[in-house]
Amino acid sequence: MNIRTLQHIIPSIATADGGGVKLRRSLGQNQAHRVDPFLMLDEFSSANADDYIAGFPEHPHRGFETITYMLDGHMLHQDHLGNRGDLKSGGAQWMTAGRGIIHSEMPQQESGRMRGFQLWVNLPAKEKMKPARYQDIQPEAMPWLTLADGGSVKIIAGNAEFAGQLHAGPIQGISADALFLDVRLPAGSHFELPLTSDYNAFVYPYEGQALIGPQLAAQPLASQQAGVLSLGDQLEIWADQPVAFLLLAGRPIGEAIVQHGPFVMNTQAEIQQAIADYKAGRLV
Repeated sequence: MNIRTLQHIIPSIATADGGGVKLRRSLGQNQAHRVDPFLMLDEFSSANADDYIAGFPEHPHRGFETITYMLDGHMLHQDHLGNRGDLKSGGAQWMTAGRGIIHSEMPQQESGRMRGFQLWVNLPAKEKMKPARYQDIQPEAMPWLTLADGGSVKIIAGNAEFAGQLHAGPIQGISADALFLDVRLPAGSHFELPLTSDYNAFVYPYEGQALIGPQLAAQPLASQQAGVLSLGDQLEIWADQPVAFLLLAGRPIGEAIVQHGPFVMNTQAEIQQAIADYKAGRLV
């Protein structure tokens, strides 16, 4: 058994996107801060409506997939395909931009906490121009599983093994075979999970501190930091205090990445084509 350790840390930074939504970005701050196949992770969290009310007005994407997971609040997704999805507390959405999608994500509340995450997952070159698609996942499709050591886990995407039993999340078929978990541990508990040994992975605590690695050599990872893990077939996380964290793992794609805002392709020529297609109304 090869237990994964904390390889390096990407602290999140305060920024704004869309119509001015305030958020914290860990992966995706720049080209060096990616974990193949993951391109970006944003956390948005505020009880001040001024921080989120402008939302994310209509904008395009090409060349990757997104998963949005909502802890608190209500957002409305609409896109050029005619999809309309209500993203509410505990729910998620999976969108494959493929060759092109134009969508908006707008708050459906004027007060209260808006809190959640958006993850960008790359597509391999052979799939970047496939048709776009969209799927809503309601909270009841992602039940919390109780862990042997007293914690709980929600499987948002992919498959995970606990106590020798394989559990499947509602989002299946992501090109990079992504695993996306929300894990919550009480103080004094221990979390362990087998992982595919050559898949890249990172942990993002959003409440409290996680201790990562073998118990006697576990390294601390503070809230709002992405902890990139070494390769290995086993993950162990210890809680010296209550902690809630996201765990992401996926098969690396290993291809060149050229990004221009909402377009993620493999060459500069493909980026220029995406821009030209959008301007000419051919993106979709």
